Amino acid sequence: MATTASHTSGLPQTIPVEGRLLSSALLEQVRKSFLHVEQCPFTGKRVFFENAGGSLTLKTAVERSAEVAGIPDNEHRDNPASHAVSQIVANGRNDLAIFMGASSGVIFGGESGTECLFRVIRAAALAAEPGGSIVSSSVEHPGTYDATAQWARRTGREWIEIPFDIESGRVTAAHYADRVRADTRIATILHTSPVTGMSMEVAEIARAIRSVAPQCIIIVDGIQHAPHGTLAVDDYGVDAYVISPYKAYCRFNNGYAWLSDRLSVIDHDRLSGKPADAWELGSRDPSALAGVSAMVDYLAWLGRHFTEEASRRAYLVAAGRAMQAHERALVHRLLHGSEGLKGLCHYPGLRLIGPADSPHREGVVSFAVEGVEAKHVVAELGARGVRVHARSDDVYSGNILRPLRLPAVTRISLAHYNSVEEIDTCLAALVEVLPLP
Repeated sequence: MATTASHTSGLPQTIPVEGRLLSSALLEQVRKSFLHVEQCPFTGKRVFFENAGGSLTLKTAVERSAEVAGIPDNEHRDNPASHAVSQIVANGRNDLAIFMGASSGVIFGGESGTECLFRVIRAAALAAEPGGSIVSSSVEHPGTYDATAQWARRTGREWIEIPFDIESGRVTAAHYADRVRADTRIATILHTSPVTGMSMEVAEIARAIRSVAPQCIIIVDGIQHAPHGTLAVDDYGVDAYVISPYKAYCRFNNGYAWLSDRLSVIDHDRLSGKPADAWELGSRDPSALAGVSAMVDYLAWLGRHFTEEASRRAYLVAAGRAMQAHERALVHRLLHGSEGLKGLCHYPGLRLIGPADSPHREGVVSFAVEGVEAKHVVAELGARGVRVHARSDDVYSGNILRPLRLPAVTRISLAHYNSVEEIDTCLAALVEVLPLP
């Protein structure tokens, strides 16, 4: 299957800094595809800008999952119901491969994306040649940041932390090249940060790592990137890539990890009679995979509006670019405002995390305001019907906020189903919440 960028009609080759909105008619159809777009089932009408904590859920993902969840039959039985369940599972795995852009390797499901990351890092640390180092960056989620530190300690290796650039909110290939050594056994990469909102150049970083340590096992946390653009693991040159479908329009359920052919057969926990590349322990939930297929169906539908290439993968690539362009337009309006509405960049004493117009920003805007606690901003926006979140110096974000010398930030996180009208509602609320000159 093709994994390189497809030609997309109606979108420029390079998405402009001001982005490009979905048409009003298409956005209306998009919004009708999701549950609880405008209404919280507990508080009533609200704008949902907490997408980095978990996206809205597709109606079809819930409906299809519910249908399959009620089937009592398991796989590997000689009856029609069991055969049907096996087909649902096979279709779901194939759709995951298309979504990830993977033409080889193995995909397995786990308890969560974080659990998948811990499990893969543990197996890699135990199977890799003794000694050497394990490398991680300070911008990463604890799913890799903590796991690498713990397994370096448990296996007697040096743990090397790569500081991120506090101005850009990113790490680059040059940062890795400065720290990776010939004896580096494992390196992790965060594709997109749910705190700084910035994406990393995964393929470029992987090349920098392999130029120094060709046999290094490279593991990528793709959880935050998955709902904001195209995945193309065939092009990254890495050994593992992990996602959490609840961040990408599915209900809460499994995390999934793609493994390269060479990583899939390292020594790891498995039933002794299973193939060498089997990673799942026990039966996975077929209804979760049915939800994944519904998500891929939706993205294929969306992508058909932007490409003439008639393949499921091409549709997903086109959908990813269209979503990026729409989100960039929303972020631009949030930061720079519109006629009569002040953008975040215009508030005195407001510190934005990362450059305002960075092409690497993916749907997340985090900021701190001098003299105003982030939790106060969250509460006041919530009282005005705008749901956002505060990231604090805690188990999930402390390693990122401490270098920034911030106790907390307010995070506004967008998705492609959000609208200009919702941005303006947020901007109007911010006028009442943030101090003016």
